[in-house]
Amino acid sequence: MSEATTTVTILYYKEDSLIMEHETKDYPKNKNGRIIIPPEFKEGKNILAVCLGEITIVNKFGDRILGVDVENN
Repeated sequence: MSEATTTVTILYYKEDSLIMEHETKDYPKNKNGRIIIPPEFKEGKNILAVCLGEITIVNKFGDRILGVDVENN
C-alpha cells in the first residue's frame, strides 16, 4: 500500500539568487499533518512559502504584470 501524498506549490529563492522560483510537488505528511519536504529539495534554497495544491503565479516581484483572464485560469 502506497503512502498518500499532498500536492503543494513551494515558493523559494536559491541561495545565490534573488529570483523567486516555484515548483509543484507531491509529498507525504507526518503524523501531525505537516508536509514532509525532503532535505535534498531544501538544499541550497530559502523556502518562502508552501501552498496547498497547484497555484498559478500571475507575476513576481519585478515582473511586468501582463493581462490575465482570471475566469479562464
